[in-house]
Amino acid sequence: MADSDELAAAIKYQQAAHDSASAPVIEGANGAGGAAAVGQGKKEKKDKGAKKAAGKDKGDTAKGKASGAAQEVKQPFVNPTPKGAKKDLSHAMESGYDPTVVESAWSDWWEQQGYFTPDAKASLHTKDSQKFIMVIPPPNVTGNLHIGHTLTTAIEDSLTRWHRMRGDVTLWVPGTDHAGIATQAVVERQLAKTEGKTRHDYGREAFVDKVWQWKEEKGNTICYQLRRIGASVDWTREAFTMNDMLSKAVKEAFVRMFDAGLTYRATRLVSWCPFLKTALSDIEVDQEEINEPKHINIPGFSHRVEVGVLVHFCYPIEGQDGAMIEVATTRIETMLGDVAVAVHPDDERYKAYHGKRLRHPFIPDRSMVVVTDGELVDMTFGTGAVKITPAHDHNDFKCGKKHGLEFITIIDEKGYMNENAGPFKGQHRFECRFNIQQELEKMGLLRGKTPNPMRLGMCSRSGDIIEPLLVPQWYVDCKDMARRACEAVRTGELELIPAFHKVTWFNWLEDIRDWCVSRQLWWGHRIPAYKVVEPQLEGDDMWIAGRSAEEAKEKAAKALTDRGVNVEAGAIKLEQDQDVLDTWFSSGLFPFSVFGWPDNADNEDIAAFFPTTLLETGHDILFFWVARMVMMSLQLTNQLPFDKVYLHAMVRDAHGQKMSKSKGNVIDPIEVIEGITLEGLHQKLREGNLQEKEIKRAMDVQKKDFPQGIPQCGADALRYGLLAYTKQGRSVNLDINRVVGYRHFCNKLWNAVRFALLNFPRGFEAKGVRMADKRQWMDEWILHRLSMAAKATNESFESYMFAECVQATYNFWLYELCDVYLELLKPRLADAPSDSPQRTPDQIVALETLYTCLDCGLRLLHPLLPFVTEELYQRIPNSRHKSESIVVATYPQEVLAWDNMTIDEEMKVFQSVIRQLRSMAMTLEIPPKDTKSVAVYVRHRSDELSAFLSRRSDDIATLSKYGTVKVIEGGERDPEGCVRDVVSDQCDVFIDPKGTVNLQQTVEKIDKKLGNCQKSLDSYVKKTEMPNYVDKAPEDVRQTNTEKIAQLRDELKALEDAKANILKITHQGKIY
Repeated sequence: MADSDELAAAIKYQQAAHDSASAPVIEGANGAGGAAAVGQGKKEKKDKGAKKAAGKDKGDTAKGKASGAAQEVKQPFVNPTPKGAKKDLSHAMESGYDPTVVESAWSDWWEQQGYFTPDAKASLHTKDSQKFIMVIPPPNVTGNLHIGHTLTTAIEDSLTRWHRMRGDVTLWVPGTDHAGIATQAVVERQLAKTEGKTRHDYGREAFVDKVWQWKEEKGNTICYQLRRIGASVDWTREAFTMNDMLSKAVKEAFVRMFDAGLTYRATRLVSWCPFLKTALSDIEVDQEEINEPKHINIPGFSHRVEVGVLVHFCYPIEGQDGAMIEVATTRIETMLGDVAVAVHPDDERYKAYHGKRLRHPFIPDRSMVVVTDGELVDMTFGTGAVKITPAHDHNDFKCGKKHGLEFITIIDEKGYMNENAGPFKGQHRFECRFNIQQELEKMGLLRGKTPNPMRLGMCSRSGDIIEPLLVPQWYVDCKDMARRACEAVRTGELELIPAFHKVTWFNWLEDIRDWCVSRQLWWGHRIPAYKVVEPQLEGDDMWIAGRSAEEAKEKAAKALTDRGVNVEAGAIKLEQDQDVLDTWFSSGLFPFSVFGWPDNADNEDIAAFFPTTLLETGHDILFFWVARMVMMSLQLTNQLPFDKVYLHAMVRDAHGQKMSKSKGNVIDPIEVIEGITLEGLHQKLREGNLQEKEIKRAMDVQKKDFPQGIPQCGADALRYGLLAYTKQGRSVNLDINRVVGYRHFCNKLWNAVRFALLNFPRGFEAKGVRMADKRQWMDEWILHRLSMAAKATNESFESYMFAECVQATYNFWLYELCDVYLELLKPRLADAPSDSPQRTPDQIVALETLYTCLDCGLRLLHPLLPFVTEELYQRIPNSRHKSESIVVATYPQEVLAWDNMTIDEEMKVFQSVIRQLRSMAMTLEIPPKDTKSVAVYVRHRSDELSAFLSRRSDDIATLSKYGTVKVIEGGERDPEGCVRDVVSDQCDVFIDPKGTVNLQQTVEKIDKKLGNCQKSLDSYVKKTEMPNYVDKAPEDVRQTNTEKIAQLRDELKALEDAKANILKITHQGKIY
């Protein structure tokens, strides 16, 4: 794609976002700018904030204060870096993290460097175990990526970057799907809105040109979004399912399957959308639950349609005066196509009527009969009699075939009643629904209506009600392909992850039906099948498949000769089928069509990169896409297209609701990355295609969920947050507030590195940690934790446990490096000269250890947070092993020499003591200014750990913010007048709070908290004790309630213990 096209897409996208969502960004005193140049050893006063921020996250520019003179309107950031150039980081490091600035320029530079484009020739002889090849699930070209696509991108990009950093040949192929129905529907709506025209006003060729024009103008938005999210795809191999190479593959596949007898033409029932006038696949049909009678709107009809009711009426029995059979239906208009009534053969009520003729009230010459069918009819349901319309119902179709009944079509492709509908010919099917009831009532044959909860098939693209219609279509016989696909999973050649998806796989494929691949559209791959028009033949039509009309004529001549008709190819007249192929047909070829199949000769790409390694996608298209790729690849290449399939959860909103534009809960990733006001969200609704009432309902949802709009989070935080959610299973209930929390984590990284850089002397170049170094215990411990983090992260990537990757990296950076190690380093580095590179041996060891943690820690994080890690990696000092870019740096592995379980156990005790001391200070509400004067004691019953704590008493004081900490012997009595708290069964801590707090007030506050906590706990317990709680409450709600009850009980116990501890230092229960 040309750079100018994508630039135009980006400008249009950003302009639209600006027009609808622009608002001044307020930046407080901690905003960008003002930092001293890092790495120069200068420690000016104004940079003390960086040191503080490394321990307390106060530098995030997103946290500007609500008011005050320090606020200023932040000017929009303009990227100064020329496209493809490396970002200039010679300027001072900003005092706070700004994702807009940090995430600029890197994607263009990575592409320019060719990091994402492997050489096919060089990869030909690489072992499969040292390759990672994957194709993107091609998003529909119709519009913008949504948050579900972003989860897919985050997972796939993290895997791709991890494999690349491990040294594997890595290729991730991007592409988009032409999305036949969706795209045609969008363009048709646009033409109707802007020009008042339909596609028929243009004609097929001109209309298709219009769609191509729309695709070129709008389709590049997706590429812009993928770059903003950080997708490390190989853009030089970008594919589109309608480009020449992939279109050739589609023709080839159809022709080969036709020649093998697998594609054939037949007239069968299909799910038909009358508004779009096309057959639909099952995934394009939404099943709406109708729980009570209601009236709904559908496109192309001016009145509301009644649904959710059974209409009861009677058929008179010929020759039986007054005798009738009552039936009921949700689609009364289809009775015009009835040819029979079915009853159960054992139903005594109807045995006298078996084989009797019925009289149709509107079509007297219609032959109707009572048939028996024990499979179709449930004699305990309703009247036990079922009307049979073979041409308009799937169950009735089977019954019609079974009993040799007539198939009478009464509804045309536009949803109007045809010539077989008697007096109702020409009426809209739902106009007929109303009128036919009026006429039946006049005849005395209507017996009323009853509510009927049901599932109503709706077209996902138009909102029209689906009609089963008998239409000649092309089908693919999938039975043998499905058998091979099942066998591949059973033998382990193909692995589904998580394994529970095997059940769905076998359920679909072991009971597979032939696949209808015809679509009555103009946009798509026109079916390469030709009907022989001349010479005219008796009997069934002759159809030929060919890669071109010329080839089809040659094949037709041979086929005619075989039938005894000798004719030259030039004398044959053919007519190509007007229909196009189902979009899933072309996307089913994607894993090999993107590499140039069927042109395999001298094709280095297909030799080097096919089969691929992994297919990653959402579990909702396991059958519609994944299974079809496997079947078509086995049939056409005799190889599996990949050997592993990872299926991720579906993204829902914070309340567990499916995301839908009409609900107003669909989230555009750019809205999260860049932020958007509530009014901006509203404006996007107004600019869409929703009806006015849907807009109002969606706005109400937005006001509730995003009262202040969506704050700017950046792509890194969005990716990290989505990956953290993958632990939820089949669904991800996305709460944007959690993503905001990960933006704060990015700010923590920023400030931690900024603090560290201020401590590296001028000209520092890391030599690396060495076994001979005399390290302190904190150095040994942090290297051990770094090694454990590397081990956990690699194992999690290998197991596709992305939430665990997030947890391992998050815990290392936040709870171990920032909260502990950096705080303990401060006293060691405090007296380093600001104007000299000279450092003591201990300080050099500390700096080397710190550098190792930064270097390895950033590389650990890079697959998850690509932008901020590159920015910070480029800023840390050089070393012998530092790479040009973190993209191609080596991924850290576990270092066995750093493993030290003894220190790990010591640190657990150390941290437990600190946590308890901090908790006591909060419980007792000791003012921070007074903690330095409070006496603190620690007692451990283990002599070894007691000695360890005694050696670390100064470090305990540093991290717990107390002045001094004294470790007492394990057998000593409790210090008098102190509040005691239990760290473990072996360890206690004591605080003497006298003179710093009013203990009477503290107890009163605790009592108040106890009352509130107990009240909350009782309310949650009451919910769980309600009748049918397990059946009625959704699973995620039950889980939340259970977690909340456990949390409140823990809180209650902690408050009770705190109160008891305070009362222990009283005389007869009175505070002194």
